[in-house]
Amino acid sequence: MKKTVTILLLVTMLLTLASCGGGGKSSNDDRTSSGVDTLVSDYGYQWTDTSAPILNEKGAQEISFNIYSSKNASALDYNEMKIMQDLYASTNVYVEWENVSESVYGQQKNLIFGNADQRPDAIYHAGMTAGEIIKYAQRHVLLPISDYLEYMPNFAKILDERPDIKAQLTSEDGKIYSLPRVEEMGLLQSPNILFLNKNWAAEAIKAGAVSGVSEADLVDGITLSAAQAEQLMTYFRDNDMNGNGKTDDERPMSFVYNNWQGNQCDLYGMFGLNDNLEHRVVVDGKITYTVQDDRFKEATNFIANWVTNNLIDKVSFEISQDNFLANGKGTETYGFFYWWESETVVSHPENYIVCTPLIGPDGSSQTACVSNNPEISTGEVVIFAGVPNVEVLLTYFDRFYDPMISAQINYGPIGIVYEEELDSNGMLVQKELPEGITSDELRLQNAPLGIIYLSDYAWNNVVNMEPRAKLRLERLDAYVTPYIPENVTPTPNLQFTLEELNTISNYESALNDYIRTNLIKWLMNGGVSDGDWSTFQTDLTGRTHLEEVKNVYQAAYDRYIASK
Repeated sequence: MKKTVTILLLVTMLLTLASCGGGGKSSNDDRTSSGVDTLVSDYGYQWTDTSAPILNEKGAQEISFNIYSSKNASALDYNEMKIMQDLYASTNVYVEWENVSESVYGQQKNLIFGNADQRPDAIYHAGMTAGEIIKYAQRHVLLPISDYLEYMPNFAKILDERPDIKAQLTSEDGKIYSLPRVEEMGLLQSPNILFLNKNWAAEAIKAGAVSGVSEADLVDGITLSAAQAEQLMTYFRDNDMNGNGKTDDERPMSFVYNNWQGNQCDLYGMFGLNDNLEHRVVVDGKITYTVQDDRFKEATNFIANWVTNNLIDKVSFEISQDNFLANGKGTETYGFFYWWESETVVSHPENYIVCTPLIGPDGSSQTACVSNNPEISTGEVVIFAGVPNVEVLLTYFDRFYDPMISAQINYGPIGIVYEEELDSNGMLVQKELPEGITSDELRLQNAPLGIIYLSDYAWNNVVNMEPRAKLRLERLDAYVTPYIPENVTPTPNLQFTLEELNTISNYESALNDYIRTNLIKWLMNGGVSDGDWSTFQTDLTGRTHLEEVKNVYQAAYDRYIASK
């Protein structure tokens, strides 16, 4: 077996990526492709039976691959993970994993692609953008995976059955250069659920501080107007709700500003806007930016007033996700908060109830945000051109798309996370958590994540969802998704032409920065004046080139719809 070479970092010299020295192009690596006929005859290579070994014992000894991957700091080395060892036992395909931290990969990514002599065979958790894929595909650096689909029965079946996935992967030249991650649970597009401390609310009602709400209304699914929410928050702000002798540690409403979940976007639903972090959604088939709608100004001024009056905790605009979760534990300080589940945020989730989206000041507007968080992630794995015996590597990766394997890649292996025995329906069942460890900790230690395919079939036939995922879905189905109009959808992953990518590269980052800078200023400083709003709109269509960016997204979206 080849030995993994240590990364050498020299301060005064060019960084040499020797750690990836299994790429088949190194001067001291004389591997060559055997050819499929030889692989079959000499090494027992087979790809049609997805439950049988891919190679024979000779193949296991003489063929190997080096895969470079970033990993979470909590995760075991992939070479030591049980799921990876189980995959070797079932496939006879030997992989040497070269793990680095996520930050190191970010620093070395361009160097890896630029060093033709010292590349790995593949990069896992590659995080490749559409632009990067096109650039390196045109330079013949990346393998066109779609040329080898006959050796990938699981993946080929997915593409046949899901033209929408195929459309999101196919580049301008008609080829596929990366492998995706697909985890479809119906969660990511709705990242916010509003929770209310029912005990605090009951106290406010008893004090006569809230109109039109009774204690009997304090159950999951309560619907509140903006005025009623404001009355509750005002009472929370002015009273010692947690009984600790202080009236300055209560946080009437909290969230994590611009976080991927538990963010501020649903507040804009009080004004009929389906906002998200990019402020970009599809409405009636048209790419739409919420910041071009005058209702966005009205909503921003309304929300800014809550901030000015200390109803929305100002810390919400600067706190990290981890600190938000830590602050929720122990003594209760949150009145309202946005998150996926109260169980993660507070020590006593039984004290909190789920609200439907708040009804706006007009008495009728009530909608939930639609995020662009993708359930189909492209660019997750790329393979370099010229890798010896690449058919074997592709068949190996193809096993990751078997739903039984996908579940273990995503959550952890049988024997550690899942019971050895399937349930009466033939489905994987999670084991009880070991004492002193959370489900997140167990998962991060034992699951590499990455390329998987978990869709409706898997959830109905192969693996039972985590209890907390089921709870999220139940709450979303009951209290959130009914408030998303049918004509509003997220912006899917899209494929762009090289010219379109140049437009996005030239303008989108500055556009987003301009929007973010102004929005945080308005929310923290009392709102936006008519004059500043007019200037903002002029700048959007002028110097920030929003219309050009919008037109690119619209063209790519139209192609996506036509290809489905």
